[in-house]
Amino acid sequence: MKKLLFIIFLLFISTISQAQEKEIPTKNTQKGYFQFDYLSIDMPEFNIPNEANMGFTGIHYNLQFNDFYTGVGIYGAVSGARGGFFTLGVNAGYKKFISNNLFFDAGFHFGGGGGAGAPDGGGAFILPHANLGYQFKDFSLSAGYSYINFFDDGLIKNHQLNFGVQIPINFDYANHSDLGKDFDSMDLKNSSWNQESSPISVMLHLNNYKVLSDLPATTGEILKGKTIQLAGFELAKYTNNNFLYFLKVDGAYRGIRAGYMNVFLGAGYELSFNRNRTNILGKFSIGAGGGGGVDTNGGFLIQPDLSLEQKLFNSVFLTVNGGYLLTPDSKFKTSTFGVGLKYKTNLNGILSKNSKLTSSKFQGVEAIVKHDVYFDAKRDEDPDENLHQISMQINFNINKNLFLAGQTSFANFGNAGAYAEGIVGFGLNTKYFANEKIKLFAQILAGAAGGGGVTTGQGLIVKPSTGIDFKLNDEFGIRTGIGYVSSLNNGLSSSFVNFGIKYNISFLQSN
Repeated sequence: MKKLLFIIFLLFISTISQAQEKEIPTKNTQKGYFQFDYLSIDMPEFNIPNEANMGFTGIHYNLQFNDFYTGVGIYGAVSGARGGFFTLGVNAGYKKFISNNLFFDAGFHFGGGGGAGAPDGGGAFILPHANLGYQFKDFSLSAGYSYINFFDDGLIKNHQLNFGVQIPINFDYANHSDLGKDFDSMDLKNSSWNQESSPISVMLHLNNYKVLSDLPATTGEILKGKTIQLAGFELAKYTNNNFLYFLKVDGAYRGIRAGYMNVFLGAGYELSFNRNRTNILGKFSIGAGGGGGVDTNGGFLIQPDLSLEQKLFNSVFLTVNGGYLLTPDSKFKTSTFGVGLKYKTNLNGILSKNSKLTSSKFQGVEAIVKHDVYFDAKRDEDPDENLHQISMQINFNINKNLFLAGQTSFANFGNAGAYAEGIVGFGLNTKYFANEKIKLFAQILAGAAGGGGVTTGQGLIVKPSTGIDFKLNDEFGIRTGIGYVSSLNNGLSSSFVNFGIKYNISFLQSN
């Protein structure tokens, strides 16, 4: 009898162990790549001699599904006379290898945006391409034909060559339904998650640019001595030798008329001391910026920066930074000072060379591409009319009911091609119901907006909304919502509706 009980006990323990192993979320891998491309756009003839071509450069991330891909991208002017010209859009295409290294790429980009007084109409544009490329070991190069057309009453239409660089960046993920599941690192030691983690950080910050140069605004207004106040975010990836690479986006909300924004790519080095609780970072970035009357010439900007970080609790740091922002010829130049909150963590692994990781939790992320319609959006001079936007929102799930959100939007129909938004906030959602297919959400976002003749004062808006998510499968869904957007100082005040597609997954976060 004792032997029988002992055998039953061993079987019971084995069953529990197997059940626990089965509860560990499956690791999936999504293939994808970043693309950086450039095209030189021949601008419409308004003057003799005509203005220089607009150098248009893009940053994209595409998900790869066999020979097909889809993703999102943002473009900005970096040369010519239209600094501050930005767009946002979606990509889709077909990429097929015709030899071991040579490939053919045919794709399509649809988006919205504009700015810098350019003849962009409502902002909607198409950008198809047909390229040949060559795959090297860690990257590929491509070039070919493209055509751009701002077709909603815009005058920018041109055939041109385009050049691109693609860098494969795959990522591991689990189903979004796994969010909130936590494990001791020992629980995952014998799983597929027992691998080197990727250190990253996300920072929300406020920046101040004090104008040092004598160059006036495009309206003739004196900018020297003024302080441009901006809000934005930074996403950074760290290497094991203390280097980091980052993407940073800022938009002005006070100090000048609405419409200024910039997008930067950069690199830096982190020096840590005080048991990794205090960090000094030297950073250098390049990018595109302009709008709001700020004359950045073609839009190309550089920004050296020095930051100090102090750990507050867990993985949250308080940051202060100072530096300069300038065009290469220094005709436009500012000093910079900012503060921010940074969250640092390790993704998709339980191993780290720089720290001991003891606990892991699956955190959900939702990416939503949607179309917004503002009803009777108030204009500075033209009659009020509906405003359409293409919008990209990223939600970071704190738990199954609470999320933080960041959103950027660009006008694509409605005679306001230069209008754009950059807003952040938080929201709540229910659990899925109706056969696990539907959930409700409510959110409130606020931040910077302006341009395109839309009345937003100095740029601060508030945007509450509510709506429904409908699940298509474990990764994709449909979102629709209604809400209200309002700016200060008796400006924009409109109800709106939106609809779009959602991609949701979860990442393993270890600390």
